[in-house]
Formats: sequence, C-alpha cells, structure tokens
Amino acid sequence: MEVRDAMMQRRSVRQFTDSLVPEAALQDLMECAMAGPSAHNLRPWEFYMVKNKALQDKLRLVTRYSTMNSPLILIVAGNLDRTIPGEGNDFWVQDCSAAVENILLAATSLGLGSCWVGLHPFGQAVKKVRDILGLQENIVPLALIHLGYGGKTPPARTQYDAQRVHIYEENDSEEAGK
Repeated sequence: MEVRDAMMQRRSVRQFTDSLVPEAALQDLMECAMAGPSAHNLRPWEFYMVKNKALQDKLRLVTRYSTMNSPLILIVAGNLDRTIPGEGNDFWVQDCSAAVENILLAATSLGLGSCWVGLHPFGQAVKKVRDILGLQENIVPLALIHLGYGGKTPPARTQYDAQRVHIYEENDSEEAGK
C-alpha cells in the first residue's frame, strides 16, 4: 500500500475481531514507530505491548474512550530522562506523537485496525496507566492504542478543507504581521 493510500484509509476503528496480531506485524509496527523523527535524535519513546487480558481490562477503564475490546493494547510513553534539558524539554510529546502516527499508518498498511486514545496531559489517566503497568515517574504515558483486525472499519475519506490553508505569496511579505 502506498503511504498516501494509508493516510486516506486510516480511520479510528472501535470494533475488533478476536484474531491476534502476528508477531511479525508487531515487529514491523515497532520498526515504523522508531523510524519517526525525534528532536536531537534523543528518541524518548518507550512502548508497552499489553497482551495480558487482566491488564487490558484495567487499561480499558482508564478513560471513557479506552473501552474498546481489541486483542492488543499498546502504550506509547515518553521517557523524561531522554529529553532536551531546559526549554524545549516538551519535544518528547511531538516525538512520541510522530511515533504514534507511524504506528497508525503502518497498521493500516498491514490491514490492521487501530484507535488512538490520548492520555497525556490528563493527569488522572497518566497516573492510572502508571499504576496499572508499574511505571516510574520519569515515564509519561502519552497514548493508548487499540490494535487488531477491525470488525467494522469506517470507509476511507478525506477531511481536506481549503479554507484552512493559508498561503503567503512572495509579493505579500510586506503585509504579513500587520
């Protein structure tokens, strides 16, 4: 599948079959995740694949949006020990978000369904995931991703809106900022 096709076909899937995700696909997803850009190449991400049903049941209760019954839950988190010191130390959010998007697109290209559930900056959700998985304070759960084969996959679509594209032409530079 071409990258553009995966972008247009990627949709949030909220119903999954019981079929397990093959190990080769999981490896591919992790390779794609870690191919994403990272500020200063610090790669602050950590990935937690949760196959354990008891832990999955607890994670489904973290937010009202995390209740889907997928065969795999993936937590993408930032490791604050691997961030830019001082101002700019929040770039881990962008780095990990790029990894999440790579996972979602790779999942689509592999015929898998996925749904991104945001955790950070919601302190309660972050704390619940830390407690459930026994994570240290320097690990900040950013996203919970449900993964599996979609039981019902929404059709591809575009959300392009030309009114949200703002173009500054070369001869408009003197007017910018006024």
